[in-house]
Amino acid sequence: MTTNTNGRPPEAVYIHIPFCTNKCFYCDFNSYVLKDQPVMDYLEALDREMEQTVKNTPPGVIKTIFVGGGTPTVLKPDEMAYFLKSVRTHFPNWDKDIEFSMEANPGTTDIDKLTVMKEGGVNRVSFGVQAFQNELLTGIGRIHNVDDVYRSLENARAVGLNNLSVDLMFGLPNQTVEMLGESIRKALELDLPHYSIYSLKVEENTLFHTLFNKNKLPLPNEEDELQMYLLLMSSMKEAGYNQYEISNFAKPGMESRHNITYWRNEDYYGLGAGAHGYVGRQRHINVKGVNPYVEATRKGLPRLDAYPITEAEAMEDFMMVGLRMHEGVSNEAFQAQFGRSIEDIFAKSLHKMLHAGLLEHEEGTYRLSKQGILFGNDVFAEFVGALTEV
Repeated sequence: MTTNTNGRPPEAVYIHIPFCTNKCFYCDFNSYVLKDQPVMDYLEALDREMEQTVKNTPPGVIKTIFVGGGTPTVLKPDEMAYFLKSVRTHFPNWDKDIEFSMEANPGTTDIDKLTVMKEGGVNRVSFGVQAFQNELLTGIGRIHNVDDVYRSLENARAVGLNNLSVDLMFGLPNQTVEMLGESIRKALELDLPHYSIYSLKVEENTLFHTLFNKNKLPLPNEEDELQMYLLLMSSMKEAGYNQYEISNFAKPGMESRHNITYWRNEDYYGLGAGAHGYVGRQRHINVKGVNPYVEATRKGLPRLDAYPITEAEAMEDFMMVGLRMHEGVSNEAFQAQFGRSIEDIFAKSLHKMLHAGLLEHEEGTYRLSKQGILFGNDVFAEFVGALTEV
């Protein structure tokens, strides 16, 4: 039996539903096209994994649940109802203000399905919109169109789901700064509590990677991509949204509490094929394929790999993920987790980043400067291996 690093049992749950209607051209997530997949077998396997997990590591009061994918909303209403009942059965003790998020694709959320989701406890939905130009959506392999976005949000509100977020992307093939500006304007007109806006990364094992290597991926140049990010930050600020993390913007109090769990390097269960979890300073990754995962759950926990995180690695992780947030990392939180001061451990890296003007420091807290936000990866890289190489 394991408990977590601060002595409390885990209070956050991530669950992976690996099915999608189709594979987007940029996606390297563990996901599989839905056709002919054994969906009910998978949901029963998830139920078994939940049962074994809570036996092995009993949960605390659950504060956040996040269902990602794939596209969890490709589940049919009866499958969704079965899945949500499993979650409630094995994690029965919910905080009264639980944040229960589910990712959704526009076009996969009719009223019936959203009703089942709401009745099953889901109270926050994150829609993968990506852009408000149909030609860009087609060019990245999305199967929804802009009309689907409006209809899906209308359906969600109709069943009483109002804590909604949309994802947008920038740096897409053939996207201009003006196009991003239009997407941001249209997204802000929706008046949602939360927006996640990411730059495209060309990942290995994707169609985009193949095209990129053949010089056939018409990406914006670096200058345009920088202008996109600056436009995005100024537009969101002007509209009253806090940039509480490098790629995330929220109305005050509407930040994604589940993601903040990751950025604070706190414990969470990771359930489902290919899911990652972090409990008691031990990380694990599950078996990835659908059928191998189903089989593995019949024999025990479906682990592909599990390994302890050394204190040095945990300290590095704390800095890398914590500095993504606007609030930065505090000496107090570092000391609470590790019993030592942040300056004792990272004096050299902190001094270097402060001197470069990429970090700022006040009252025991380090955070990215305005310039640091633009060069975040350089700052995070400074802490990768800073201790483990010694």
